[in-house]
Amino acid sequence: MTLRHRLLTWLGAAILAAGIPLSAAAQTVKLATSLGDIVLELDAAKAPKTVENFVQYVQAGHYDGTVFHRVIENFMIQGGGMTPDMSERPTRAPITLESRNGLSNVRGSVAMARTSDPNSATAQFFINVKDNAFLDAANSRDGNGYAVFGKVTAGMDVVDKIRNVKTGNKGPHQNVPLEPVTIKKATLVEK
Repeated sequence: MTLRHRLLTWLGAAILAAGIPLSAAAQTVKLATSLGDIVLELDAAKAPKTVENFVQYVQAGHYDGTVFHRVIENFMIQGGGMTPDMSERPTRAPITLESRNGLSNVRGSVAMARTSDPNSATAQFFINVKDNAFLDAANSRDGNGYAVFGKVTAGMDVVDKIRNVKTGNKGPHQNVPLEPVTIKKATLVEK
């Protein structure tokens, strides 16, 4: 058995012992959007429940055909829950908030969207387009913050294209791109 093989075996055993499903360990997801590809590296070590949840939605095809429905140029881009006609896709039960994991809402980080209930995140996520430390648990008004679970490793130029699209109102929704920016397909990337 080579040293590399022993290390990988040990790492796998450590992940299982920590209760992290192997499917959630060190995942990479590619979002093929109508404006280009965005690659996300997910941090299962620091946000295991959130990563597992996100990966399950990816594997189920939930994100395919959804849009970035909320775009605020100097804040973030949000997607993962609405179709182009602004209908909300059905989701599974909400997950427990993992915002005190040491990951910060910095430019390029990906975090879960939620309501005022800290434990309400389901499928919607956002990508920070600038450092938003006020969203971290330690700095947030409600003391809970928003759970970062990964970062963009390729495609920040695409994120910046999305953040600069023209937006307006669509029904009760604000900051909606006037031309839909679609997630054509979300896929797990094999390493």
